[in-house]
This record gives sequence, C-alpha cells and structure tokens, in this order.
Amino acid sequence: AENYNPDSVLLFYLLVWVNNSFAYLIGKKIGKNPLFKSISPKKTWEGFLGGLALTVLVAIIFCLYKSSFSLFFYIFIGILIAVLATIGDLIQSKFKRQANVKDSGSLIPGHGGFFDRMDSVIFSSPWFFFITNINQYVS
Repeated sequence: AENYNPDSVLLFYLLVWVNNSFAYLIGKKIGKNPLFKSISPKKTWEGFLGGLALTVLVAIIFCLYKSSFSLFFYIFIGILIAVLATIGDLIQSKFKRQANVKDSGSLIPGHGGFFDRMDSVIFSSPWFFFITNINQYVS
C-alpha cells in the first residue's frame, strides 16, 4: 500500500483499453493480414500495429501530464502493454478454440463473456506491476 499510485492504475487500464479498442477499430477498417489465423482469424497485423502505435502515443501524452517516470519508461510501458495485452487476448482465443466455444461465459452478454473482456488485463497486469515497481527502485 505504501507504493500505491492511483496514476499507475489509471495508466494501466487506459493503455489496455486504448490498445484493445484501436487494434479492433483499425483492424476492422484496414486489416488484411491475419496475426495468427489459426487462433484468432479476425485479428490482423494492421490492427496490432495500429493499437501499438496509439497505445504508445497515449503513454507519451500521459507522461506529459503525469510524469512520474522518464519518457523512455512510458514508451517502453506502452509497447509492453500493447504486446502483452495482445498475447493475453490470443491465449484466451486459443483456450476457446481448444474448448470449441465461442464465448467464455454469459456474465457480459454480447461481449464474448467475462474472460474475453478481461484477458488482456489478466495477462498484462502482473508484468505492469512488476516493471513499475522495479522502475521505482532504479530511477
């Protein structure tokens, strides 16, 4: 609790949301090349790269207003979250394919279930916590 920083929590959720939203929107608009067709045929490289770019941009903007760390750290954390959130999403998609189900539950109807909404958060949050805590001690 002594290292708790509400700005870090806000940054984390903001970056995950931006990545997921813009990867989807950009992939839907201009996506042509599947990221991992056998796991998640609708995810595209264009969507991934668009989500990555916007996530890093938002991290930089966050740095300008709430700079607790260096600009390099914010760029790094933007890249890290974009990559890890996507991996979390792909892992969840793989689990669903193996189980031969479309949605991971009915708790959040129309959105693929609870785990489809939280897969990126679940996978990337331990890494974000670990990296931000280490950065506090070395900077």
